[in-house]
Amino acid sequence: MASVDLSILVVSYNTADLTVACLRSVIEQTHDLSYEIVVVDNASHDDSVAAIRAQFPDVRLIALDQNLGFAGANNLASEHATGDKLLLLNPDTLVLDGAIQRLVHFSGREPDAGIWGGRTYFDPERTTLNPGSCWGLPTLWSLFCEAVGLNVLFSDSELFNSEHYGHWQRDSEREVGMISGCFLLIERALWQQLGGFDSRFFMYFEDTDLNIRARELGHSPAITPDAVIVHYGGASEPDQGDKLCSLYRSKAQLLRIHWSPLPRRLGMVLLLLRPLVRWLGYCVASWLKPSFGTRAAAWRSVWQQRSDWIAA
Repeated sequence: MASVDLSILVVSYNTADLTVACLRSVIEQTHDLSYEIVVVDNASHDDSVAAIRAQFPDVRLIALDQNLGFAGANNLASEHATGDKLLLLNPDTLVLDGAIQRLVHFSGREPDAGIWGGRTYFDPERTTLNPGSCWGLPTLWSLFCEAVGLNVLFSDSELFNSEHYGHWQRDSEREVGMISGCFLLIERALWQQLGGFDSRFFMYFEDTDLNIRARELGHSPAITPDAVIVHYGGASEPDQGDKLCSLYRSKAQLLRIHWSPLPRRLGMVLLLLRPLVRWLGYCVASWLKPSFGTRAAAWRSVWQQRSDWIAA
């Protein structure tokens, strides 16, 4: 099979309407590139598979009978890819203004980055920035700031809110700690050298792990504000408590893999402290504003399941 410039990998799970809209935006907005689309469906219960087959017959669709998670499904998709570069794209996204070819052009200007990303919004009108296109890497300092709430009190500060990069609006080209898997471009050769995602991650932080390992090889992930997409976020896991538990399980796994024993132990203590502080804080806040009760319940769920995610 002849190779193409780019393989676009999409993993879907119960997001039929969003996935269809995503694929349509890719086709409408992507020009001047030879590309293919590979979709892996993680055993969706809705009509995702039927909808994709009916509306996009040229898409290479792999319908699974079990959920491999985000990491496993992307690894499988990459095995069917022929592109010189791979673009990981979430199904709950919309491509705007030729974002994909803009990102590919950026990679040509900054080849040493190894991994490239763009700018994401929560809405097509671009009124609300979604900062999750990239993040700073976790450190003991960042975990401490999150645990005691300094990242909330001083949310605009890169010192106290370093994983979020403070108030930076993703409006300049710069090196970042990691590029999010929602819109991540990587050379296929580097992906293969890294062995793709670490299969120990089911969902969340597999992209952080990939970026860390790429950085260890001398790469410097970078983003450009010229490549813009919509990323709605959280469509495949709407329950906030379950999502938080999944996030903490994966973040604890990241510390176990990449941190040495003493920082890892301290990091785990800080990970435990944050949901406890958030739960108690939102309980108090809910006395004044009952709507905070929902957030309190979500953080209580994380705290109650701590023995599960801290040791997973």
